Amino acid sequence: MSGIVVTGGTGTLGTPLVARLRALGHEVRVLSRHSPDHPVDLRDGRGLDAALAGAEVVVHCASDARGGGRGDEAAAGRLIDAARRAGTVTNIVYISIVGVDVVPLGYYRRKLAVERMLEASGLGVTVLRTTQFHDLVATIVGALARLPVVLVPKGVRVQPVAVGEVADRLAELAVPAPSGRVPDLGGPEIRSLAELARAYQSATGGRRRVLAVPLAGRTYASLRRGGNLAPSHAVGRGTFAAYLRERDA
Repeated sequence: MSGIVVTGGTGTLGTPLVARLRALGHEVRVLSRHSPDHPVDLRDGRGLDAALAGAEVVVHCASDARGGGRGDEAAAGRLIDAARRAGTVTNIVYISIVGVDVVPLGYYRRKLAVERMLEASGLGVTVLRTTQFHDLVATIVGALARLPVVLVPKGVRVQPVAVGEVADRLAELAVPAPSGRVPDLGGPEIRSLAELARAYQSATGGRRRVLAVPLAGRTYASLRRGGNLAPSHAVGRGTFAAYLRERDA
């Protein structure tokens, strides 16, 4: 196979994905603004044509999560255009999130918009939706734990999944033949955010009280209904407790 291009290849997911692909013997091009080999800026498309030349597979992991995904649609448009110009790309693999079509968060809506752009592009596409990464859940409950009382949304459940398992699945999907929308990948357990906040407190030696409080709004209502969950696809193996043990070991 010609080279596999990974956008966001130095991020939380991209780093283990690149390692797995290289271990399988693939030539991997890691795209980033500061890459010595493939300097690419998805904000303006500079370097994209050279990076995609001759590539068959693109795994699109880059996303402006901290900025709410505000530039994701424009970046995807540039990537799609460059893939068309390359003329060799047969599969763009995109990592998305369970619930992008039902949870009205701005970031989720932009992820869904990118899915639709890819599906309408005329290119071969594979879309994998996953539940929340362990790292993200730990970041959220860790930030909440800085307060004197850990306040979490009442009735909100999450299904955290190990990022390494997501990387494994993406490596399987990074082949020339596209698969379309593949089954979701969810973590092995569905737990309330309050339970996970208490687990985090226990693992880190925290003693703050965890209090679940009701909120309002459409996003909260959709989360209470489980729009972010994939109970029929709980195929992950690593639990949040195991993640905390390994992280703090």
